Amino acid sequence: MAKSRLQQLAELGQSIWIDSLSREMLETGELERLIREDSVSGVTSNPTIFQKALAEGDWYDTELRELASLDGDTREIFFRLAENDVRQACDLLRPVHEKTAGLDGYVSIEVDPTLAYDSERTYEQTLRFHSDIDRPNLYVKIPATRPGLPAIEDAIAAGHSVNITLIFSLQRYTEVVDAYLRGLERRIAAAGDVSKINSVASFFVSRVDSEADKRLEQVGTPAALALRGKLAVANAKLAYRHFQEVFSSERWQYLASKGARAQRCLWASTSTKNPAYSDTLYVSELIGPDTVNTMPIETVRAFQDHGTVAETLAQGVDEAQLLLEQVEAAGVSYAEVVDTLEAEGVQKFADSFAELLTGIETKLKKLEVGR
Repeated sequence: MAKSRLQQLAELGQSIWIDSLSREMLETGELERLIREDSVSGVTSNPTIFQKALAEGDWYDTELRELASLDGDTREIFFRLAENDVRQACDLLRPVHEKTAGLDGYVSIEVDPTLAYDSERTYEQTLRFHSDIDRPNLYVKIPATRPGLPAIEDAIAAGHSVNITLIFSLQRYTEVVDAYLRGLERRIAAAGDVSKINSVASFFVSRVDSEADKRLEQVGTPAALALRGKLAVANAKLAYRHFQEVFSSERWQYLASKGARAQRCLWASTSTKNPAYSDTLYVSELIGPDTVNTMPIETVRAFQDHGTVAETLAQGVDEAQLLLEQVEAAGVSYAEVVDTLEAEGVQKFADSFAELLTGIETKLKKLEVGR
């Protein structure tokens, strides 16, 4: 039998994860089918996805009634619901985790997005999730804000695996990698084991084009318009170049000799926002070993149907650097694009979290009336 396109991706060293998790996916067997048929080897979750799942069905109603005793603490109710989903998903993916010797099979849960600028509380919640869920294949998602960097380093030094989310800029990615390495160095210095620590650095891809394209269109010159739809891929290729440089360096070789694992690049937000672009653009152009692509279900299906499989990530890197220079020359500031995206990303996650808590409160009231 011919191998599927996603199976071919996996053979090229790129892991396929999905960006959604819900009780319905768990209980209907949909997640199990994705693992079996579509080579899915990991899952990420966030409050926006959870809010959609909560609002559209009754999958959580029984557990919500049981948690009503928490006296309206909607934040704690959400954590309990999400922890149960993530724990079940971790168990479902545990065979993948074991088969890949701990490389894959991870499920990610995100810290409260309102803590994005609070290092200490982000770290405390990271510890809480690892303690409560208590699974070796758990990632806790920490945002790549400047205050998030100490939390990343401290979590790694304490021996916990983390998924660094909301990365847009190459400078911030450099800082994220350095925080990871410092955490490993601290743990080794304290005679700790680093062999079971894993991490991914999650670059948000499509949003870069959405923001850059808007600014290029405002400039409106032929040179500016010709650059639309190109910055996101160029940004990711340059990030991958940095990954290759760091994780072949002398500094890294020492850590690897102690059992440390490389922090892989993860391509997130890989659905295409502009209908004028290919619906598999942010998969086909970012294929390379030692990476992860986290796809929405729709992108999984699209790539299975008509995606192109070829190693593309390490190609055209010099051109990618030139493209950044051309964007600047056209009158669009790269720094302003990525800074705006980080601030908006944090705010969007915080807004979704607030909406989620309101949704839980509304649902609890409906369930109380229905008794």
